[in-house]
Amino acid sequence: MAKGKIIVAGIGPGNADDITPAVLKAVSESDIVIGYKYYFRFIEHALKKDAVCIDSGMRQERQRAEEAFNMAREGHTVCVISSGDAGIYGMAPLIHEMSVKNGDEQIEIETLPGISAFQKAASLLGAPTGHDLCIISMSDLMTPWAMIEKRIRAAATGDFVTAVYNPKSHGRYWQIYRLKEIFMQEREAGTPVGYVRNAGREGQMVVITTLELFDPEDIDMFTVVIIGNSQTYMAHTADGSRDIMITPRGYYREDLSDESANIGQNIMIKSFRTIEGELRNKDIPLDKKWAMLHAIHTTADFDMERLLWMDANAVASLYEKVNSGELKMIVTDVTMAASGIRKGALQRLGIEVKCYINDPRGAEMAKEQNITRAQAGMRLAAQEHPDALYVFGNAPTALLELCDLIRKGKASPAGIIGAPVGFVHVEESKHAAKPFRSIPKILIEGRKGGSNLAATLVNAILTYDDAGQLRPGRDV
Repeated sequence: MAKGKIIVAGIGPGNADDITPAVLKAVSESDIVIGYKYYFRFIEHALKKDAVCIDSGMRQERQRAEEAFNMAREGHTVCVISSGDAGIYGMAPLIHEMSVKNGDEQIEIETLPGISAFQKAASLLGAPTGHDLCIISMSDLMTPWAMIEKRIRAAATGDFVTAVYNPKSHGRYWQIYRLKEIFMQEREAGTPVGYVRNAGREGQMVVITTLELFDPEDIDMFTVVIIGNSQTYMAHTADGSRDIMITPRGYYREDLSDESANIGQNIMIKSFRTIEGELRNKDIPLDKKWAMLHAIHTTADFDMERLLWMDANAVASLYEKVNSGELKMIVTDVTMAASGIRKGALQRLGIEVKCYINDPRGAEMAKEQNITRAQAGMRLAAQEHPDALYVFGNAPTALLELCDLIRKGKASPAGIIGAPVGFVHVEESKHAAKPFRSIPKILIEGRKGGSNLAATLVNAILTYDDAGQLRPGRDV
């Protein structure tokens, strides 16, 4: 008996123009073509005259596969057709599985790829799949919903462009709402979302919206949804005829090996972009994001998203004071905080940094009045520079002392950066600073802090003009 053959072919999303020449050739050479009855309209023109067509309804995939093997065992060349690509939720896995289980060594299996529904939809939406992507089917007929939800969350947190198949049916309506809910927890509300109904077929509909405005009521079983990643954006075509989605691969991204940036700055730029991509909440004002990126870069602690507290526009307003020349003095509680402030930025902006912790006058005052040297340093600073930017990275007693001096009218700081660290009076000192409404403040809540953290928050202010381009490290 002649050796039989099964060709599993993807016929594309449903348009004759989207069927590959290899698939048309396979159909034209096959003795028997098997598939879901709806699909035969797309290949009728390619069938050879004496070909036998065996069609069946939906959810009869196993019966179609068994029929294919029965015919192939008789020596026929059988073509099993699937919509889209035969390997993506198509017949190819079932045919290969059955071949392995049956042990049909005399039957040759060949798989021919086709244009998938998500590829066709993507092409109609512009270029939304230009970077790492995943495909998720919302059908829970053969996959438990708990597993589907786990995959949805992984896609959302992993920043994958995500194509959604089988998003909704008459009996399965709430799952797409749950998908949106999960993505809204991990992505910005303005993330582009595109969906295409009947891609490549009669009645085709193409819509581009945002994650927040995406309405699951507008889609059905014949719709493919594509959710962009954190870099995806909407644009108009050059001729202005339509909107498109674009997920950049990176060709137009600023060259990080730019000769204008040194090696250290290049590393910082890459680090800041990595941190920005991993922020849970990206929809925050630029000046707060700039301070947060500095804080996380210095500590490698994403808990800073929760702990960084600042008045509205604190970084921006303090930068304006620096840039206008109004702010010329920074006072730190300890020398380590002073040493972490960028010397190049200080020189460029004409700012002086002073620390009184080792001032002999402070040591004598501390001894005479039974206070800490940090407290004494604040009293001296308030006498000489009452309107400086005050920075705390170690001593909560120093921050509490400044708050007392402000209440007594002996100091009127341009701003306060409060990041003392420790276990005694630390949290109280930060709370004590908050009520001064007229003073811009940047605080690290809780017990965490440190001189390096305080210094980096100063650096965020001094380099705020670089925030829009996300180019830290200019004055390293």
